Amino acid sequence: MADVIQLLSDQIANQIAAGEVVQRPASAVKELLENAVDAGATEIQLVIKDAGKELMQVIDNGAGMSPTDARMSFERHATSKIRNINDLFTIRTMGFRGEALASIAAVAQVEMKTRQPASEVGTRIVIEGTEVKLQEACAGSAGTNIQVKNLFFNVPARRHFLKSATTELRHILDEFTRVALAHPHIGFRLWNNGTEQYHLQQENLKSRIVGLLGNAYEKKMVPVDEKTDVLNITGFIGKPDSATRTRGMQFFFINNRFIRNAYLHHAVTQAYEGLIEKDAFPFYVLFLEVDAARVDVNVHPTKQEVKFEDDRMMYSYLNAAVKHALARHNMAPSLDFSLNNDIQQLSSVQKPATDRQNDATRSGYLYNTFTQKDQAHFINSKDSMARWKGLYEIANTTAHVPKPEQGETVIQSQVGKLHTDTDTHMVGSSRNAIVVQGTMLLTTVKSGLMLVHIRRAQERIWYERLLQEWNAGTTPSQRLLFPLSFDIAPQDAVLLNTVLADMAHIGFDIAPFGQNTFVVQGVPTGLPAGEEKNVLDDVIEQLKHESPDAVANRNDKLLASMARRLSRNSHAIQQEEGQQALIDELFACAQPEYTPDGKKVFTMIRKEELDDMLG
Repeated sequence: MADVIQLLSDQIANQIAAGEVVQRPASAVKELLENAVDAGATEIQLVIKDAGKELMQVIDNGAGMSPTDARMSFERHATSKIRNINDLFTIRTMGFRGEALASIAAVAQVEMKTRQPASEVGTRIVIEGTEVKLQEACAGSAGTNIQVKNLFFNVPARRHFLKSATTELRHILDEFTRVALAHPHIGFRLWNNGTEQYHLQQENLKSRIVGLLGNAYEKKMVPVDEKTDVLNITGFIGKPDSATRTRGMQFFFINNRFIRNAYLHHAVTQAYEGLIEKDAFPFYVLFLEVDAARVDVNVHPTKQEVKFEDDRMMYSYLNAAVKHALARHNMAPSLDFSLNNDIQQLSSVQKPATDRQNDATRSGYLYNTFTQKDQAHFINSKDSMARWKGLYEIANTTAHVPKPEQGETVIQSQVGKLHTDTDTHMVGSSRNAIVVQGTMLLTTVKSGLMLVHIRRAQERIWYERLLQEWNAGTTPSQRLLFPLSFDIAPQDAVLLNTVLADMAHIGFDIAPFGQNTFVVQGVPTGLPAGEEKNVLDDVIEQLKHESPDAVANRNDKLLASMARRLSRNSHAIQQEEGQQALIDELFACAQPEYTPDGKKVFTMIRKEELDDMLG
């Protein structure tokens, strides 16, 4: 029987490696920029055409290469970073895999010019699909100039799977931002389709963050600087009011290498607990310096995932550092046991308690429990339930029953109505509706009880109203007396530009104002004040995770996002008329049972179930 196993050719092996290293134009940009950093460059230029599909060019003033090194750099597993196996576990440089240039050259047309500062002439190499077309001496500036043209020209299937120019450009900007943030001491310039988009000078980290992400961050940053025996943490975190509902402004660097780590991200967000909303993401640019032997960077082809020797220690240190920074700048809540003058003037503080009040308090089990020695932390929940009658009696000693706030319901009277009206009223009679815990509406129907989620009901109503206006082309817009301007991260600005026409269709008047700034001059009628930026964040977050075949459904998602924002109006259901109108409008909808994203709006509790509950 003939042998069937054979070695792959270098060309096929390189193309297989390219599948790991070069997934899209941004992957090549990342490798080229990191090579320039490792070469000791102080000035790096990135030139992009057609989102990298036509051209990616990186020019640096680094060490350059000799003619032999220039040719060897395109061989597989060729690197200047590794000499023995121990070097693999103490890596502090970027391009150590030795497959970057070989993989790029396997799927693109590459031309490289390089010259060492001490040499009078340089070297020019032209490679297409791993085949060396030309190598010759040339004149040129010290450093390296490498051009990558027509990516995937020889692999049409992979070129076909590239996303739109907008999406690919956003990924390139992501990689450029990460490298530029990690190396503020290096000057960077970015040219996109002949237009200079960035010109970053050699500067400190704070200036680099502002230069990359916008002036809006200048006054929203808090410095972090914690040094320990095993870990140093430096960088900046955002003030709580700078948190957004869109991801992307979170940067971790381990020994100056950008990484993704959900565990460490949780350590940061947990430090913000109670300071930001649950669905918000804090901004941070944090650098963690740790012994290279304690970190394994070889667990992922793109080197953006790492393993730590002690995850819990990293978590604890990082969480404490962020909390310390927030507290040091008066961002975190602190306990204050002193009373201010306004509170001290209250009659309840100044007037002594009456004998009757003192006797009533002493008779309660809570007073007795807390005054017994060593019993304060041994309160028995069962004992508490057993003595509920005592609490009830204490509550009845008050001089009067306080008048309920507007929007609250006196349960006793409403329960009586429910009892008497159950069989005589149809769905949604406002006389037998109860607001439960401020979020739900309980009403009677012939077959039992119906519990309606107020906000979800409003969301369904608003969605169908907006959809009707969209289809009729009559979406109203309200002009703002004072236009609002927002600075947005460059990669997010690229996305927002693609949907400005759709935003106008739902009532938003938004226009670009400068490079990454947008001005909002009009909003949909009914949008609560202060929700403008939240809507933009929702739209950007939606676009980031949009699949290529979801463009047709984009309008529905925009309307659903708007409906969520417009539904945050609890004032409408404080009055009985508003409760009745809410239920009437809900059941006038084409699909009253579910929200646009499939969440249940109401549920029924049938009379039989109530009978079973009560035995």
